[in-house]
Amino acid sequence: MARPRKPLLSTDRIVATARSLVDAEGLAAVSTRRLAAELGVSGPSLYNHFRTKDQILEAVADAVSAQVDLSMFEDGRDWRTALHDWAVSYRAALRDHPNIVPVLARGPGRRPAGLRLADAVFGAMVDAGWPPAQATSIGALMRYFIMGSALGSFAGGFVDDETAYDPADYPHLGQAHLLSEQQEKIDERAFETGLAALLDGLALQYEQVRRTV
Repeated sequence: MARPRKPLLSTDRIVATARSLVDAEGLAAVSTRRLAAELGVSGPSLYNHFRTKDQILEAVADAVSAQVDLSMFEDGRDWRTALHDWAVSYRAALRDHPNIVPVLARGPGRRPAGLRLADAVFGAMVDAGWPPAQATSIGALMRYFIMGSALGSFAGGFVDDETAYDPADYPHLGQAHLLSEQQEKIDERAFETGLAALLDGLALQYEQVRRTV
C-alpha cells in the first residue's frame, strides 16, 4: 500500500484540534483520549509529539500569542501609539480564544511566541527611553489589563430581564437589563476608555523620566 501523501499526525494538527476544543468547550475538554478520538489516531501516537496534556495546552497558548501583531514596535511608531496598537491586537487574539487566557496568564515560560512578545514590548520601551525597571512594569501592567479585559464581559454579566433588578434594591440599575443587548459595543468602549487612561498616566510619567535624563 502506498504511503499517504500527508502524515496522518503532526504537531500543527494536534495544536489546531486542541485549540478548537478549548474554544468550543473549555480547558477541561482537552485530554489525550479526546484528542486522539478527534484526530482519528491511537492515544499513544500523541506522545511522539507531546508528553503531557499541559504541553499541548502550552502549545495552544503559544499559537494564540503568535497571532498578536508586533510590527508596531519595528515600523517607527512612537512608544504610546505602539503600545495602543499592540494592546488592541493582543486583546483581539484573546477575544477570539478566551478559554486559553488562564494558561497565558501563567506567563510566557518557555513559549517562543510569548517570549518574542515580551521581548518586543520591553525592548521598545527601553529604546524609547524608559528605564529598564519601568519598562518591565509597563509590560506587566499591560498584560494585567489586557488579560483581565478578556476574562469576561461586564455587559454580559447582567441578565436580559427587566424584573431582575428591583429599583427598591438597586435604584441605579433600572436599565441594566439592556446591557447584554449591546455587550460587544460596551465592552469595546470600556477597553478603549481604560487603555486611554493607562496611556495618559504613562505619558505623564514619561515626561518626568525625560526631565531627569
